[in-house]
Amino acid sequence: MGDGKPRPTVFLSYARSDQAQVAKLAAALQAAGLDVWWDRLIEGGAAFTKSIETSLQKCDAVVACWSRASVTSDWVLDEAGRGRDLRKLVPVTLDGTEPPIGFLQYHAVDLTRWRADPASAEMHAILRGVAAAAGRPAPAMPVAVPRSGMSRRRMLAIAAGASAVAGGGFASWWFGPFRRGASAPPSIAVLPFENLSGSPDHAYFSDGLSEELRATLARNLSLQVMAQASSRQFRERTEDAVTIAAKLGVEYLLDGSVRRAGDVVRVTADLIDGASGFSRWSDIYERALSDIFAVQREISGKVSHALVTRFAADAGDAADSGAVPAGGTDSVPAYDAYLRGRALYDLSADEASERAALAQFDAAVAADPGYAAAHAARARSLTAIANQYGSIGELAMLYDDAVAAAERAIELAPDLADAHSTLGFTLFQGRLEARAARAPFERSRELGAGEATVLARYAQYSARCGRHREAAEAIQRALVLDRLNPLIHRAAGSIEYAARRWEASIPPARQALAMNPRLSRAHAAIGDALVQLGRLDQARAEFEAEPVEDFRLAGIAIVARRLGAGAEAESAFARLESAHGDRVLYQQAQVLAQWGRLGEAVDRLERARARGDSGLIYSRNDPFLDPLRDDPRFGELLKRLGFD
Repeated sequence: MGDGKPRPTVFLSYARSDQAQVAKLAAALQAAGLDVWWDRLIEGGAAFTKSIETSLQKCDAVVACWSRASVTSDWVLDEAGRGRDLRKLVPVTLDGTEPPIGFLQYHAVDLTRWRADPASAEMHAILRGVAAAAGRPAPAMPVAVPRSGMSRRRMLAIAAGASAVAGGGFASWWFGPFRRGASAPPSIAVLPFENLSGSPDHAYFSDGLSEELRATLARNLSLQVMAQASSRQFRERTEDAVTIAAKLGVEYLLDGSVRRAGDVVRVTADLIDGASGFSRWSDIYERALSDIFAVQREISGKVSHALVTRFAADAGDAADSGAVPAGGTDSVPAYDAYLRGRALYDLSADEASERAALAQFDAAVAADPGYAAAHAARARSLTAIANQYGSIGELAMLYDDAVAAAERAIELAPDLADAHSTLGFTLFQGRLEARAARAPFERSRELGAGEATVLARYAQYSARCGRHREAAEAIQRALVLDRLNPLIHRAAGSIEYAARRWEASIPPARQALAMNPRLSRAHAAIGDALVQLGRLDQARAEFEAEPVEDFRLAGIAIVARRLGAGAEAESAFARLESAHGDRVLYQQAQVLAQWGRLGEAVDRLERARARGDSGLIYSRNDPFLDPLRDDPRFGELLKRLGFD
């Protein structure tokens, strides 16, 4: 970095047991022209913590060395947190260990295969990160030459990607694509296939096909498949393949297009290397619509084979077996109705769209009663309608129907993780039966190691039941698989909050809001944590920014009373009761418990139980209900909810 400026300075943060490996890293960084500070350089007699604090403040970059030991080190977590807050964090992983929650959005350079070579690709990546943190030009990177036979459009896309890598600096390195550890599976994202059918009405089919391919690939535990929500961020393809892969943190992309005309469908598929932008494999399929299932299986089989056999000594037979995937169908009308239903369900726009989705899932089941995925989708749709729009009189019927649909899906496809997850979700949030939900959730975790949504549901259930280690492990995996999904980040914050790690719950919620500033319940979640930390003025500001009125009013009623603004608190609570009534009995109980009106609070909770208020899933470890912990009626309520 010989640009005439002072040499950049690097602070190395590491666990003591990793010192031998970190010494090699320090030597390589010094050989590259950096000034390196690590605790072996503290002068005798210097105040240890003061020296660290000074060095953290003055350095250009903080290189956090993650490992099995360091992710549990308070020192390393504090130092890395300071680097993050100062916007100069450059993380590495020494043994393939993923960063802890709060740091997963920052790509860590993988040093598991590094052999202390100062000219290696790993060192180059670190130097790029340091250069960006220090405001220096990024080192140049070699640009690969496209292979012959490639289209002009593809060559231009690769050239654009290579230029971004060579001169783009911080963003093109910081977000990936990550290098795998020795045991990590190859990673891939399936982008939404482009709809070339000439009508936006056919978008549901191209979207559905790409999601079915993603789901099929995710069942192969030899692959790490990015979740749907993150992949959908790149629907418009305004960036080249290298940049997209980098932002998603994957090594490969599966891209394609769908043209549907009458009973004929033409599908193109292209497997792209995310590091170079080169196509590794591509094919075109033009078949009768009735053969679409064979096309899906052939594409997923070829992609699996191309990736798994390259990296596994014994990959097995990854080719198409011709069998219908678990939970699938061979009925075109059933498949078409299912895709239409899923497109409507994903909109989550209003009651009309939710009920229209349910009608499509009903049609899919009518066309193929053995279509397990459609039964599971029907169960989720019924649960969503009950949670958001169901009247007191119809809740029990809706939940019973949802449970029956999920159980039927499991009966038809015992290995379908989504069916087990849906049953657990419906039993827990619908019927409020925590104990009964345990078995299906555990089974979903066993079967759905590659499914971010399955893992996130399991993590939140585990957190509510006080199983914090299981919750943290599952949500960390979900964040890897769905890193650009704000809902997953919000869930990560709620899991930290359930474990009563108030401070740690705030950064994931902030990250979720950075991704989607209009996201519901994130401001309220931050406000809740700030109340527990005693930062009441900041908490009130967060509650005031919350777009969902019942969460906003409950938070203001609690924090205003603590600040001595009794009239404001009473006004907020009165509005909560008058505007939302029995729909928010749980929030009313939170406020009353915090106000010291304990008998009334328990009364509201018992009414909430009779009504089926899903807020009760938080009751086991909700700090706002702590004043009720010694009340025998509250203890009995928790038992009836199935909390052990």
